[in-house]
Amino acid sequence: MADTPTKSVSVLRRRWRKFRTLKRGWYSLIILIVMYCLSLLSPFLINNRALVVKYEGEYYFPAFSGHHEAMTFGQSSIGEANYRELDTQFEDADSDNFVLMPLYPFNPNESLLTEPDLIGSRPPHAPSAKHWLGTDTQGRDVFARLFYGFRISITFAIGVVLISYIFGMAVGSTLGYFGGLVDIFGQRLVEIWSGLPFLYTVIIVSALLTPGLPLLITILAAFGWMGIAMYMRGEFYREKSKDYVAAAIAQGDSNRSIMFGHIMPNALTPVISFAPFAIVGAISSLVSLDFLGFGLPAPTPSWGELVSQGLQNISKWHLILFPLTALFSTLIMIVFIGEAIREAFDPKVFSRLR
Repeated sequence: MADTPTKSVSVLRRRWRKFRTLKRGWYSLIILIVMYCLSLLSPFLINNRALVVKYEGEYYFPAFSGHHEAMTFGQSSIGEANYRELDTQFEDADSDNFVLMPLYPFNPNESLLTEPDLIGSRPPHAPSAKHWLGTDTQGRDVFARLFYGFRISITFAIGVVLISYIFGMAVGSTLGYFGGLVDIFGQRLVEIWSGLPFLYTVIIVSALLTPGLPLLITILAAFGWMGIAMYMRGEFYREKSKDYVAAAIAQGDSNRSIMFGHIMPNALTPVISFAPFAIVGAISSLVSLDFLGFGLPAPTPSWGELVSQGLQNISKWHLILFPLTALFSTLIMIVFIGEAIREAFDPKVFSRLR
């Protein structure tokens, strides 16, 4: 009886299997994905707006539908209803009315100095059973700001890396594939652009415009594509000299088909390997800009702004320990992922020629 032929396994699948055996990177990836998915749900997990309010037979959904006046629920105050206070009132009244609050009922931009347990005290406040990581210098909950800041930091880093890599890959592949005068003039333009001062540009833009998240992503991406462009240029120079490219040219494939259908899949190893470390750099850049005051505008939840508060209030240990711990933990997990990817994509382990 003839032996059953072994099913061929692609190089990408073998690399993925290798990555999963590297437990430090694999578990870090799972933790970060779970945390980021939870952070996307932060308005329903950490917020001062109720999920559901039942009042006199009517149901309201403030966390989903937005602003509701205090008078709507019989409160005498002006402005939006205080749902934590409303919850206490309904419990004391022992009626059919009820309020369902998020798991952690505090907003990251909400000053808590009017809370009964904080009235008359001076912020920042130490951690307590009610405010797990304490409050900052404005009386805002540190845990809520850290959680929202995590979402902003990861979203910012992913946006910067995606935009800069897409543009850098396009430029680098063009220079490497066509070579000649295209490569010479293209490199000169890249060198001129890379000589622009990044920090001065951010300072000027911050002085002229309000540096929101989309604008900062655009600025960072505009200064972050040169490195990957040069890597892709080198990869295309190396790959286009191989026999499979000559065969594609001989059978009449278009330049676009050769570049993106044949060479690009074989040139992605540095892109995939360096992406986690680029994410680390993007997060660090955002934290640095926020720390210096040129980042996201107040009162946006920001890790850099919390670190700055800790530096200005060095005796308040919770403003130093918790933001730096969150930043360190996130960056070290991304580094673990990057190391695992680099090992899994090592061409000495899985080569396309084997």
